[in-house]
Amino acid sequence: MLQIATWKRLVIWGLTVLGLYFAAPNGFYDRVEVHNDAVKAIEATGTTPELEADRSAWPDWAPNSLVNLGLDLRGGAHLLAEVQVEDVYGARMDALWPEVRDVLREERATVGTIRRQDSAPQELRVKVSQPDGLPRAIELVQTLAQPVVSLSGVGSTDIEVAAGREGELVVTLSEAERVATDDRTILQSLEIIRRRVDEVGTREPTIQRQGDTRILIQVPGIGSASELKEIIGKTAKLTFHPVVGRTTDAGATPGPRNVIYPSLDESGVFYELEKTPVVTGEELNDAQPAFDQNGQPAVNFRFNVSGARKFCDYTGANVGAPFAIVLDAEVISAPRINEQICGGSGIITGNFSIDESTNLAVLLRAGALPAELTYVEERTIGPELGQDSIDAGKVASLVAFLGVLVFMGLAYGWFGVIANVALILNVGMIFGLLSMIGATLTLPGIAGIVLTIGMAVDANVLVFERIREELKSGRGPARAIELGYEKALSAILDANITTFITAVILFIMGSGPVRGFSITLGLGILTSVFTAIFLTRLMLLMWFERKRPRELEIKGIRLAPQNRVFDFFRTSVTTLGASGLAMVASVLLFLIVGLNFGIDFRGGTTIRTESTQAVDVGVYRDALAPLGLGDISIAQVFDVNFADDQHVAQIRIEAQEGQEAITPETIEVIEQALIAVDPAITFPSVESVGPKVSGELVTTAILSVISALAAVLVYIWLRFEWQFSLGAVISLVHDVVLTIGVFSLLGIKFDLAIIAALLTIVGYSLNDTVVVFDRVRENLRRYKKMDLKEVLNLSINETLSRTMMTSVTTLLALIALYVLGGDVIRGFVFAMIWGVIVGTYSSIFIASAILLKLGVKRDWSKPDANAGNQFSDVDA
Repeated sequence: MLQIATWKRLVIWGLTVLGLYFAAPNGFYDRVEVHNDAVKAIEATGTTPELEADRSAWPDWAPNSLVNLGLDLRGGAHLLAEVQVEDVYGARMDALWPEVRDVLREERATVGTIRRQDSAPQELRVKVSQPDGLPRAIELVQTLAQPVVSLSGVGSTDIEVAAGREGELVVTLSEAERVATDDRTILQSLEIIRRRVDEVGTREPTIQRQGDTRILIQVPGIGSASELKEIIGKTAKLTFHPVVGRTTDAGATPGPRNVIYPSLDESGVFYELEKTPVVTGEELNDAQPAFDQNGQPAVNFRFNVSGARKFCDYTGANVGAPFAIVLDAEVISAPRINEQICGGSGIITGNFSIDESTNLAVLLRAGALPAELTYVEERTIGPELGQDSIDAGKVASLVAFLGVLVFMGLAYGWFGVIANVALILNVGMIFGLLSMIGATLTLPGIAGIVLTIGMAVDANVLVFERIREELKSGRGPARAIELGYEKALSAILDANITTFITAVILFIMGSGPVRGFSITLGLGILTSVFTAIFLTRLMLLMWFERKRPRELEIKGIRLAPQNRVFDFFRTSVTTLGASGLAMVASVLLFLIVGLNFGIDFRGGTTIRTESTQAVDVGVYRDALAPLGLGDISIAQVFDVNFADDQHVAQIRIEAQEGQEAITPETIEVIEQALIAVDPAITFPSVESVGPKVSGELVTTAILSVISALAAVLVYIWLRFEWQFSLGAVISLVHDVVLTIGVFSLLGIKFDLAIIAALLTIVGYSLNDTVVVFDRVRENLRRYKKMDLKEVLNLSINETLSRTMMTSVTTLLALIALYVLGGDVIRGFVFAMIWGVIVGTYSSIFIASAILLKLGVKRDWSKPDANAGNQFSDVDA
């Protein structure tokens, strides 16, 4: 019976309303953003009339979670930093040396004199003058070992002590402690970077761990990656050292365990200092900008209890001796200790400007980075380019949305209107889910939503085509609707689960925009299945209960001829041969011509320029040639959406030797060289990827595609039979290879976003193939005596209308995005369009033809090891 219980109706409408409730703030984005900023400011600094007015821009009781806009939509800076965790090992050994020295001094009669030896940074070597006392020395140093503070290191100690060369003991960190230290170093670096970024007052920064030793930093609204580096890249390492001597010879050799640092204020003066500091900046409690007694900018600091005690003890024991204050390996002052200082506070003076003293105080408050950061990837997106992307994305999405709505209305009449209402609610629920999880929307994410708009109708099309079939066979309206949903359920679930698997693999193995695309695609699949299986069914039922029609006809245009059966296997030899030749040609193109790899895979730097003057590639190249940057390619970018005076160029520079990401100084030199020949030029975006990251991205991309194919193969094998699985995977390989061939032929840039497109092609093609295979499986059980070729032909014809409808709606959405979405994602969308075309072709002509060659199981009553060789002449 066509019935839905009252409680189920309430749940369906409740979930729909809940999704729209959380999506609502995005319709008032600016107001909600002002409200949220005011709430944060009130919590941090207290209320003011202005802040209260901003707070009232949005009700406190209403949801205020927004879909965060990514850098490509808002503008900002992106950095991928690698933490040099090995640096911490050397610091740990330096800090351990005083304790080792003190514990051995107590047994000097046994071990003799104690002297630290030069060694690798990761170890501490100590020589004792009496080799016979070495076992006792090792025993004493082992007493300094502490338990490892981590779950994985339970039962282990932090140091290992062993005998080295004659009379030497060697102290190293244990493996468990190294793992725990690495983890602490990353977490400490994360917290310090977060503090430094938060001090600047940016909105919605993304600072998160990526992999074992990397940190992803994305800050919307900031001017450039260089500016972001200035905020977080300085170590701001403050230390206090005993002064050994002073010299003007920069090449002077310091004594053992000493260092030479230049003076910040005195040109040509260098200080020889003891390497091990007495107190470090890690023991600071606070630092504030101030003015010294002469009215010059300075920084006041205050130690914590431990630092104050050390400072008091040392100054008390060294009255009259100079004491150096060192910031990032420069002596900013070296005052003489006139008396014991036990207050725990002091002042740093130097040749500072007010801005420099303020920034220094910010860095010291945030704390010193425990290890050096190496930037392996950086991107700068200007706010103008971000706004262009937003505008283009809005227009493209609106046109795509309207195109799909009009087409569905024409194709299915009143049923299409119901599907359109569900589609609108579907998009609202996607934004509700994105808001609830605090997701970030990127330009590929918009493409994912547009693709969802095109594919969301697929489940409805499956249902509506099934209802048409049932009505055609003489069923009554109520029974036809009920059977339509029942019989379409299997195909809907199989098709969407396989696409969802692809989205999950993209999320797990992807990063940045690719991951954003996978999130919108995955959530879109969930909401699409919900609206198709539950919401449209409920809406149809409510309409049916009100109208009670005696007869029912789904009117509208049909893309596949009615009552006509095509023989899709009549030219199977030709189609398979043509596809085989196309695959061979694609492989040859790939091997001979290759792909136009973007910097994601090649490494290097891409600078996008914009000017009101016409782009002169030759002049640009001549301006950059003297800089010695290696291979430089310059291309003008054309787009129908550009204004008449908007001249855009893309400059690609090869990876610089010895550098992971390009330095701010190099970018500055490049920009100045171009400004000299074109004063009107601006730089909306700069992207730099180091060779190390690009190599990893190539590996990850290949693994992503292989993982997707493997996961799909296993799923279809479990749901169908191995012949279906093999046919589907061969079809997918066909689509991927042809797509790579087209990119090679046309020279379109092949970057990380194209991998997302390839995996989506896998999901889309699989969606089509699974729908056909689901009908094949159904017909094999219904027509047990029918020849396999006829069963396959019948199944393709029965699903042809659905295949064409889904392809056309998806292409409508993608073509709108291609034409109106801007040049930034044109390659990405082109791959999707091509994928839809070849995916539709392969699901009809390739997958089923492979299945016909392999044969399928016909007797489902018992297992058969030779099922792959059974054809239609085997009775059930």
